[in-house]
Amino acid sequence: MEKHDEYALADRFNLKEWKRIFAYVRPYKKDIAVLSVAAVGTGIFDAIFPMMTAYAITNFIEAKTLEGIGPFITVFLVLALIQLAFNVIYTQRCINIEMGVGRDMRFDLFSHVQELSLDYFNATPVGFILARIMSDTQSLGAIFSWQLAAFAWNVAYIISAAVNMFILNPALSMAVLLTIPVVTALAGTFQRKLLAANRIVRRQNSLITSAYNENINGAVTIKELNSKEKINREFAGINHEMRRKSLAAKWLQTVFFPCIMVISSAALAFVLGMGPVMVSGGALTVASLSVFISYTFTLLDPIEHITRSFTQIMALQANVERVNSLMDARPTVTDRKDIIEKYGDIYNPVKENWEEITGDIEFRNVSFRYPDSETYVLENFNLKVKAGTCVAIVGATGAGKSTLVNLVCRFFEPTSGQILIDGVDYRERSYLWLQSNLSYVLQTPHLFSGTILENIKYANPEATMEQVIAAAKQAQAHSFIEKLPDGYDTEVGQGGDRLSTGQKQLVSIARAILADGKILVMDEATSSVDTQTEQLINGMTDRLLKDRTSFIIAHRLSTVKNADIIIVVDEGKIVEMGTHTRLLKAEGQYYRMYTGQWEEKRQNEFFRSLKEKKTENR
Repeated sequence: MEKHDEYALADRFNLKEWKRIFAYVRPYKKDIAVLSVAAVGTGIFDAIFPMMTAYAITNFIEAKTLEGIGPFITVFLVLALIQLAFNVIYTQRCINIEMGVGRDMRFDLFSHVQELSLDYFNATPVGFILARIMSDTQSLGAIFSWQLAAFAWNVAYIISAAVNMFILNPALSMAVLLTIPVVTALAGTFQRKLLAANRIVRRQNSLITSAYNENINGAVTIKELNSKEKINREFAGINHEMRRKSLAAKWLQTVFFPCIMVISSAALAFVLGMGPVMVSGGALTVASLSVFISYTFTLLDPIEHITRSFTQIMALQANVERVNSLMDARPTVTDRKDIIEKYGDIYNPVKENWEEITGDIEFRNVSFRYPDSETYVLENFNLKVKAGTCVAIVGATGAGKSTLVNLVCRFFEPTSGQILIDGVDYRERSYLWLQSNLSYVLQTPHLFSGTILENIKYANPEATMEQVIAAAKQAQAHSFIEKLPDGYDTEVGQGGDRLSTGQKQLVSIARAILADGKILVMDEATSSVDTQTEQLINGMTDRLLKDRTSFIIAHRLSTVKNADIIIVVDEGKIVEMGTHTRLLKAEGQYYRMYTGQWEEKRQNEFFRSLKEKKTENR
């Protein structure tokens, strides 16, 4: 089973796990108390109305008189209004508890996720995190509201009905109530089987959802490869399994509900068989018989509901453990307690204690391996980078170019050794202190839903409009922003999908400029943009690098030949390091990469010129 399978956790009830969830319920204990009273009151009143019917039969129908009918109707309406009030009260409380508990849990989980380190997101699917924050919290909110109310109502109704039947006729009531343990045992058995069957169905449904997601996202590739038939075959297999497993679950339901109906019908048949005999013998009145018939019709349903509630609690054990497992996830990169006391945390920074940063960076005997690997990427690595130095990191795709940058940005920490910022181990300073001094341009630009202005100001919420425009102009983004219908107030859409990739990259560069970090990271910033945008970015690079310690991850070597230091990475290891001229003279891997790209460029130019000549001759 997959590591992040949502049904991989235990489903046996574990009170210890639930106690942590109870912390979110305690603030609503008054609401729960009112809800319970209202639900119990509703159940009692529901059990009283058959007795009211019996009273009407005896005193008005059998007596053939309407004397006292007015007060009776008044009492009946008052009871109905009280029951209505109970319904309104517990419905309001259910909504308040469900929404409140869900909101509180979602907020805490979301805040906790912000504190987790990069390696957690590398190893954990986004869908797994979203399901914990959205689906599981909603399910747990419902169990302490609607499920609790239903449980209280059912218990109150059963007890009230049982008491009323005992008052009317103990012998007949015992016969009817004997069906309760039978239904309870039957419901418990079937609910456990249904729980297991529904887990299988939901797991298969996850596979269908995954297939839909993968194939819709890959629609263009499917058409290009003409693999529609193969994809349809694969999906048909998954879909057929869904049908088979769903039928197995539905079969249990089709057997279970008729079994309950048979027991209910048997109890009703007994009452209808014995009732007339007892009425003729004077042991039971016609009115009392009507009460027994009414209770026999309705008594077994609450029992089935109560059994289902216990089964649902068992099913929610997995939800509880999943929420707790997310809460238990600890960041691998965090500040010590004394550092937090001095510099604050990410939510409560003490900026007045933050030191000014110059940008000197030193790797001192650094060894590093990723948490899920036994292989060292760096071993006893040493490098001094003076403030204002430009460091280029080059290598093939997947060679491990991001490792050095991840260490500099403290997304990961050295397994051994030290990384010093301005001569001080960066673990002796606040994590947020370093993050606040970074300007980062990603390979694939990401924008948040909102306006262009809001996206740029993420780097500095206190920035003035003049500062934002200045950053956009430096990033060559101002000209295209001005041409948009709403200018800087233009909505970018989810993930920035209303802008082109090049426009998104220019906005992200403007954001990095506004951040004004002393350390700049450009992670293949031109690899996903068009030629025109690439030229714009290359043209502004010198201005971006000025007075900053910069790390440029690049695939195209022509863009980094002027860097102060070039580091060549291969298979996660640093294989060469030096200036462009020095590395060319060494005729090593950098030389082969550079000359190979140069030859490729010449060939592309030759074929392009050849194509242009053919076009002219036509």
